[in-house]
Amino acid sequence: MKEFLGEDFLLKNKTANSLYHNHAVKMPIIDYHCHLSPKDIAEDRRFKNITEAWLEGDHYKWRAMRTNGVDEFFVTGEASDEEKFQKWAETVPYTVRNPLYHWTHLELRRYFGINEILNGHTAAKIYKEASDLISSSAFSCRQILTKMNVKVVCTTDDPADDLRYHLQLAKENFEVKILPTFRPDKVYTMHDPHTYKLYLKKLGEVSGVNIGSFADLLMALKQRIDFFHEVGGRLSDHGLDQLYNIEYSTEKTKDIFNLVLSGQIPTELQQKQFQMGMLLQLCKMYHAKGWAQQFHLGAIRNNNTRMMRELGPDTGFDSIGDFSQIKALSKFLDKLDDFNQLTKTVLYNLNPGDNEAFATMCGNFNDGSVAGKMQFGSGWWFLDQKDGMEKQINALSNMGLLSQFIGMLTDSRSFMSYPRHEYFRRILCNLIGDDVENGELPNDMELLSEIVENICFNNARDYLGLDLKVHAHEGA
Repeated sequence: MKEFLGEDFLLKNKTANSLYHNHAVKMPIIDYHCHLSPKDIAEDRRFKNITEAWLEGDHYKWRAMRTNGVDEFFVTGEASDEEKFQKWAETVPYTVRNPLYHWTHLELRRYFGINEILNGHTAAKIYKEASDLISSSAFSCRQILTKMNVKVVCTTDDPADDLRYHLQLAKENFEVKILPTFRPDKVYTMHDPHTYKLYLKKLGEVSGVNIGSFADLLMALKQRIDFFHEVGGRLSDHGLDQLYNIEYSTEKTKDIFNLVLSGQIPTELQQKQFQMGMLLQLCKMYHAKGWAQQFHLGAIRNNNTRMMRELGPDTGFDSIGDFSQIKALSKFLDKLDDFNQLTKTVLYNLNPGDNEAFATMCGNFNDGSVAGKMQFGSGWWFLDQKDGMEKQINALSNMGLLSQFIGMLTDSRSFMSYPRHEYFRRILCNLIGDDVENGELPNDMELLSEIVENICFNNARDYLGLDLKVHAHEGA
């Protein structure tokens, strides 16, 4: 019987062990998509206790606690931090076979050196031990990033953000690059004209453009993209249910914008047409800058109306959708490529039934200009667990080139999430190791170790054009 979370955790053979321990584990981390707070990093926040660091905003844990019958008072309510941790600890034993069980114990070990199993009986002791550590200066947000060998963090930022914290960090020359990512979802979300006009006012103020026309909006967005670029941003990101297989044009987009500016509520079709028209304009701007664009597709968000009303969005009431994704995606990418304005693109799929379709769609628009120009992105949200990662890696391997994959990201709001990179790296090495042991790949460790190191770090570095000369032997 193997030891729980032992050195060979998730590694089933000697080849996998060698690839992981001699190569993958030594590579630094580029977290090219996450939701960490740049304010927390700039101010070098220190958490008061483990509850603040672990349970604040973590809807993965909140969902598990609710499923285990924990009252909302102990989840997002007014219970004390000690009480909330106790209820989480009592839930942990019942998360067996959920990735939360692995992540929880990996985090206790990697951050705090705590090897005990967390449950209701050990909660008080672990709470005190972890809280004593995390409230110290050695566990400030910046120290956590350096401790976990993170070299780059790409945060998620609205076009109207002034990026003051990114500027502060750059001025201080913080050793970890904290770069902004352009997330313009509010730009094309205009079902409520009043709210949309308030957003345009904010965008106009920060860009210095008085937005009274569609041309003004495009000018303001170009100004913000230029500014993000100056601050080091090289990525955009879009959180969408789906793209739409409908007719749209620049003129139609302009007409709908004017309609909303006049205070009229757009129809559902007009909202979709505006989204697609705006995306097209934005993607052309990204191409002009040489950026990479990311599309997170397939979530049904805020399913529970009552809890949305009480707690707001991003509180654990989202799920996998079953949208028709592929035909509209094909048409949109082709519209950009037809005029050679399709930039580097990462497609993230949330429904595992669409994995192969997404992977093959990427192959349609690789053009030899950039290695791995079109990326089938890593398993995300509900799929960033062992089964989801394996399925994504296998689909990519079968339909494309795994060797050009830009690897894992945290997609997290928590500074405690970096062991997810370890989780991914172990899974990757085990899959390759299995193929070697089964005679399906040659035992060419020079080739395979290079591929593993590239997927863990080098490919993402090159894809984003980052000047980071780091090699495996310089890692942790």
